[in-house]
Amino acid sequence: MPASVWTGYLTFGLISMPVRLFSGARGSRISFHMLHRDDHARIRQQLVCSEEEKVVERSDIVKGYEYRKGEYVILEPDEIKKIEPKTAKAMEILEFVKAAEVDPVYFESSYYLMPEEAGKRPYALLAKALEETDYFAIAKLTMHNREYTVILRPDQGGLMLHTMYYENEVRRVENFGSPDVELRDAEVKVAHQLIEALASDFHPEKYSDTFEENLKKMIQARLEGKEVTPVEKPRKPAPVVDLMEALRKSLEQTGKKKPAQRVEHAQTASETHARPAHPATKKGRGRKAA
Repeated sequence: MPASVWTGYLTFGLISMPVRLFSGARGSRISFHMLHRDDHARIRQQLVCSEEEKVVERSDIVKGYEYRKGEYVILEPDEIKKIEPKTAKAMEILEFVKAAEVDPVYFESSYYLMPEEAGKRPYALLAKALEETDYFAIAKLTMHNREYTVILRPDQGGLMLHTMYYENEVRRVENFGSPDVELRDAEVKVAHQLIEALASDFHPEKYSDTFEENLKKMIQARLEGKEVTPVEKPRKPAPVVDLMEALRKSLEQTGKKKPAQRVEHAQTASETHARPAHPATKKGRGRKAA
């Protein structure tokens, strides 16, 4: 099991349980080293003092907040520890909110919240209660020199924890939302049919990073002394002149590719509409994003 990123207590009313936090997702991609073009020697990055123009060691570095141009308040690591709030070791549930009301735009990072032996029973109780009531818990947590507002949600009988962006960190785009256009009922109906024809259960293992796969193929080809085959670039799509006609042709093409699935989804349309409307409420979700 990987090392936990946080250990402490989760409090729920007068109930307290020891818990550990484990990272729920981590980016995985091909990494490149910086090399000198002439001799392919590794390039080293150094920390240089701008005043004395000399290389400094990391142990000689302190944190400084610039309160005026060129003037700093110096903060030592031990001083920062002194002002850590109580949420550095205790995570208190502040309130419960309806799962459908939580906008996924606020989700930042995902973690597995797991109980210690002494906390298994209250942990299981909280997870079951949240699952049966369709509520998420909101709590506060301090780690990595920052206090987070976090969401706790049930998943597979356990609890997932998501750190959240604060309201002032979420970027709002002007004029975002429903465009000022009128849609015909027939267009909406065919769009529904197209969605149902392409509908499928969510299996994240089906999706992969094509660009990274192509990089691996390129590296392997270079190692074997082979030529690299360029990827065919798509043509620029033509603007849609007749929306209804484009929808019909899309539906025809989809029917040719997935006839069996199209019939199956047409028969289970009522089941499709019964699914949770909000992505954050779907069971099994949570190995993010962000």
